[in-house]
Amino acid sequence: MEDSEALGFEHMGLDPRLLQAVTDMGWSRPTLIQEKAIPLALEGKDLLARARTGSGKTAAYAIPMLQLLLHRKATGPVVEQAVRGLVLVPTKELARQAQSMIQQLATYCARDVRVANVSAAEDSASQRAMLMEKPDVVVGTPSRILSHLQQDSLKLRDSLELLVVDEADLLFSFGFEEELKSLLCHLPRIYQAFLMSATFNEDVQALKELVLHNPVTLKLQESQLPGPDQLQQFQVVCETEEDKFLLLYALLKLSLIRGKSLLFVNTLERSYRLRLFLEQFSIPTCVLNGELPLRSRASDPEAGVARGIDFHHVSAVLNFDLPPTPEAYIHRAGRTARANNPGIVLTFVLPPEQSHLGKIEELLSGENRGPILLPYQFRMEEIEGFRYRCRDAMRSVTKQAIREARLKEIKEELLHSEKLKTYFEDNPRDLQLLRHDLPLHPAVVKPHLGHVPDYLVPPALRGLVRPHKKRKKLSSCRKARRAKSQNPLRSFKHKGKKFRPTAKPS
Repeated sequence: MEDSEALGFEHMGLDPRLLQAVTDMGWSRPTLIQEKAIPLALEGKDLLARARTGSGKTAAYAIPMLQLLLHRKATGPVVEQAVRGLVLVPTKELARQAQSMIQQLATYCARDVRVANVSAAEDSASQRAMLMEKPDVVVGTPSRILSHLQQDSLKLRDSLELLVVDEADLLFSFGFEEELKSLLCHLPRIYQAFLMSATFNEDVQALKELVLHNPVTLKLQESQLPGPDQLQQFQVVCETEEDKFLLLYALLKLSLIRGKSLLFVNTLERSYRLRLFLEQFSIPTCVLNGELPLRSRASDPEAGVARGIDFHHVSAVLNFDLPPTPEAYIHRAGRTARANNPGIVLTFVLPPEQSHLGKIEELLSGENRGPILLPYQFRMEEIEGFRYRCRDAMRSVTKQAIREARLKEIKEELLHSEKLKTYFEDNPRDLQLLRHDLPLHPAVVKPHLGHVPDYLVPPALRGLVRPHKKRKKLSSCRKARRAKSQNPLRSFKHKGKKFRPTAKPS
């Protein structure tokens, strides 16, 4: 469709109160997903739409949901107040975002449409009170929605008219497959449904069969990741596996990467190997994988982990192992540069893998033939002095150390499992045996590796290394200055020349 024929919000037959809210939010025209999805949704179609974060997908389903609810209340027969819209998301953070967006769009009709968020497990009592008032729309994760359905504090079989599954491709990978299938048994046979997803993987196809009926599929011709002004994407060629570990050590220990980082590998064994390697240098890490339940996946309260990866303000994504597919790359890269925040993606690639990386880049670029993953220029000879430390740490991470690290986390999960709580109450001896089992020592940590002596740091990088001192509390002014920094990859000078992540000269 040409720009001159683009459909505006005012041409969609929306309630004036919704149009006023859209105007207040500063939206002069709909995004591509909104332009295509809203009219089809208002016609009563089921939708399967591919839409990346930041594309306006939340409003693409929230606007027709609100319009249909308002139209029903204004023109239909008077019916009992009930929950008619359900929004399923994989994390508590996404639930809050969805609730906030729906409430902003309902600013001028708040008395007619009420929204409840039931994603937080610790608020069960207050949630039951909210659900007794029968809000029009309920937002939550599959596990929390199923819990309320099983407790009869939420009933949908006779009232639900519209189901939204946001980030559909993540629900199964976040461990919600069984909850979702059980939840669907509590829904009516007929309802309108939207599936919003960043990719169309096998999980989405399975959900499509479970949830949708003759859907319209929207594969929009737009980039699946933010543009280069928000997301910078680089590749760095490492000659050997050892070089990958050496470069990662230098990037993190010399503070060449700042902020919170996510490191992706392709196997479970690799995730523990990488964690134990970094622990040798006193670099704090945690392992996130599908085998471990929530409690074992992360202990950082700021992480915001909810049945999977949902970190706040991730500055950098590092593909330590090359993603096996373009879809995997998109999901990994999508963990940073969320909303309006900047981010970078740095992909490590071995020489034999360059052809596969080229195929990923080709599919990412689409009609834009320009380079997507720019070369990250880094002089490996600058950090050659650290190689013996890297080898020392790698030798400490044996197969036995990896096995014991995995067993240790499983043991911790058993001790804190809510599902096993009743069993341990009935069998206290088993709990005592588990608690007093021989301690596991995943790897021999050598404290001296945590400190980087000045004589090892190349002259070009000495100004970037943090001194080995106790950190002082930052003043509010210094915190503000630090927050202004946009690029988590730091440049450095060598022999009068400045090096930074950039494209190689032609």
